[in-house]
Amino acid sequence: MSTVTITAQDINKLRQATGAGMMDCRKALTETNGDFEAAIDWLRKQGQKVAAKRSDREAKEGVVIAQTSADNKVGYVVCISCETDFVSKNADFVAFAQSIADAAVANDVKNADELNAAEVNGAKVADLINDKLAAIGEKIGVSKFERIEAPYVASYIHGAYRMGVLVGLDKEAADAGKDVAMQIAAMNPVAVDADSVPADVVAREKDIIMDLMKQDPKMAGKPEEMIAKIAEGKMNAFFKEQTLLAQAFVKDASKSVADYLKSSGDVKVTSFKRVALG
Repeated sequence: MSTVTITAQDINKLRQATGAGMMDCRKALTETNGDFEAAIDWLRKQGQKVAAKRSDREAKEGVVIAQTSADNKVGYVVCISCETDFVSKNADFVAFAQSIADAAVANDVKNADELNAAEVNGAKVADLINDKLAAIGEKIGVSKFERIEAPYVASYIHGAYRMGVLVGLDKEAADAGKDVAMQIAAMNPVAVDADSVPADVVAREKDIIMDLMKQDPKMAGKPEEMIAKIAEGKMNAFFKEQTLLAQAFVKDASKSVADYLKSSGDVKVTSFKRVALG
């Protein structure tokens, strides 16, 4: 019996290093009294040798699947990563990733841990991933997971499964949802509108603007009020370029995304998620 407290951080660290499932990692750390290296050895003895051996390798390729529940009330994005585009472009690997995304929908999972514990044809996703890892010889895993709920959720997969987008709307609007999802894929906004930009992003942008202005000889000697007004104008430009509703609509640059949504039945975006490889 372990006399050491096993934390969620310890479990996650072992998961990241080995690719093993959450419960397996918990058991490994418990069995080895929290000794990380011994826990890796314990997992290897349980048949997870390949995962441990390849834990230091990068997994920057993969497949991103975005899809919704049958009633379009919930959306999920799942990224199954691998090491090479040779594997990511393989039809069998794409089908494997799709089966895991289907499990996310079928079990309405809320996070990556729940997804790893979900079952596909009687086998846990985490176990299937380790089996696939051993079969193809590359480090793979559920590297990214997002989920949103809304009165209507639209999903979009961009390119050869390299990016997935979810858009939550306040009403059913399939065409508008697809158009806005494509906008998000192309323009990568940081938030829906200025009010929803995270405070740390706003602070960082303000710091950059002020530093640039201090270095600009044209700003030397200008009154503080004028500098503040110029800085405010630059922040407004940032919000226009980087927030979804203020961006120029990619299909018609003469109008903003907000204008497009208004003309499409006064549809409102409640949230969005954009997941890309890398």
